[in-house]
Amino acid sequence: MPDDVITEAVAKVGKDGYAVIEDAFPTDLADALRADLDRLERDLGVVPADNDFEGARTLRVYNLLVHGELYQQIPIWESVLPVVEGVLDPGCLISSLSSIVICPDEKAQPIHSDDILIPLPKPHPPLVCNTMWAITDFTDANGATRLVPGSHRLENPQYGGDYETIPAEMSKGSVLVWDGALWHSGGANRTAERRYGIAMNYCAGFMRQQENQQLGVPGDLVRRFPPRLQELLGYDVYHGLIGHIDKQRPLDLLVGDRLASTMVWDN
Repeated sequence: MPDDVITEAVAKVGKDGYAVIEDAFPTDLADALRADLDRLERDLGVVPADNDFEGARTLRVYNLLVHGELYQQIPIWESVLPVVEGVLDPGCLISSLSSIVICPDEKAQPIHSDDILIPLPKPHPPLVCNTMWAITDFTDANGATRLVPGSHRLENPQYGGDYETIPAEMSKGSVLVWDGALWHSGGANRTAERRYGIAMNYCAGFMRQQENQQLGVPGDLVRRFPPRLQELLGYDVYHGLIGHIDKQRPLDLLVGDRLASTMVWDN
């Protein structure tokens, strides 16, 4: 991905709270993901959570990294991860990876921010950077994510409050990137078709992840992941210190490498 495109997207997230990366991934991958999400829905018996936040007609599959190589490429996708790293920094972590399929007749999700539970005053530097992969076209009618531009510079919204929003309309293969402080929600689906999306969420390397990646993804599986994905799961240390185990990277212990790691105090 060209440096100027990355720089522009990062700047837009800083200014407006969000950016859309058009044609971020091929449509044949989108089709493969959609077909596999349908498979998981059948195999896992997925049904709506039927609560106010997750929805009464929305299907979600969490912890997608355990469900095959198709999903393991998403966190390290080369046209998206550099933008996230620009918003946070290269020490960022995977916070969660899940699917969100909004079915016909679903109502709009309550307006919220993704860092609303972090007990820090706002505004603050980005702590969460989330992405939504458009597996199908996102339109105003089928449930495109609703956004309140610029709201990442404000205090938290009243959960479910009435705010003026815009739809993040984008074509299949595009990715929406936003600062976790941005006020937003899933939209209402007023069509007869499902809206398929994958939420690939990241957090700063010094924060606790939304989903516990070390217990949620079996170690035997992590050992087979590419190094960057292992780091994003939290098996590296942040700034040469945070997350070490007796001066070892967690990854060194996982793969049985007892060579001394370099910690911040060794520099």
